[in-house]
Amino acid sequence: MTEVTSNGVAVPFDDRHAAPLTESSDLLADPVALRRRYAEDGYLYLRGVLDPALVLETRAAYFSRFDPGYLAEGTAVGDGVFSGRRPPELGAHGTVGHPAHGFVRSPEWRRLVEQPALASVASLILDGPCICLPRQIVRQFDRSSGRASRAHVDHTYLDQGRGDVTTLWIPLGDCPLETGPLVYLEGSHRLGADDLEGLRQVTDRPDDRRPLSHDLGWVSEQVGARWRWADFRAGDVAVHSPHIVHASLDVQSDRMRLSADIRFIRDDAEADPRWLVPWAGDDGY
Repeated sequence: MTEVTSNGVAVPFDDRHAAPLTESSDLLADPVALRRRYAEDGYLYLRGVLDPALVLETRAAYFSRFDPGYLAEGTAVGDGVFSGRRPPELGAHGTVGHPAHGFVRSPEWRRLVEQPALASVASLILDGPCICLPRQIVRQFDRSSGRASRAHVDHTYLDQGRGDVTTLWIPLGDCPLETGPLVYLEGSHRLGADDLEGLRQVTDRPDDRRPLSHDLGWVSEQVGARWRWADFRAGDVAVHSPHIVHASLDVQSDRMRLSADIRFIRDDAEADPRWLVPWAGDDGY
């Protein structure tokens, strides 16, 4: 196995520090058991929730918005294979003028996030009717970026509302280990505020108190818990609690990582107002 890293720091991937995610697709027919698993683990790994063809069409629609030179010569647009050359005029991800900004406002995006299967899963977990929050994010990483999502909990970014929120993370295309998927720190949704504060002692962002550490191996050692991972396939969905610690790994292949973060809240709950408007890469949340 190629060395696993996150934000350029090696992540131990032996049995003491890492383990595969538990698949829960078989529990979709048993909502009570599904919610029990979600409460116990803080996440659900669900295979084949979406039609893989739709997911791959969404991926192709996104990468078709870029200068062709960004993609490897002789490869299909939908493969999203990095050429090694980032267009100098690309700008910051998700800001006005960057393809991601327009994409989350496009019909192709709405076709994905409005799939009934996603709302159905969220309603099962939240045990009631729910709504999809309008601030929906598309994330993209290539191997040149040298960065990944630091360890964090979503609640830090959603704490101005009241009510249960659940996140659906959707890989837009196959996302094996070398393509930088999300990883979850087992049992971390039960950590208290003091425990989380201690995980900010080793950080590459000392002026930003929202993320925890960039050093996932150190976090694993501090908590005494493993990072759970999977080789995701197009159509899979990971669902997680706003309180579970999660992060992403570095992309180490030419195939770029593309994913969607969408969040649902019960329709009788009070949403964080920051999440009631479309996402922009520089909105500060």
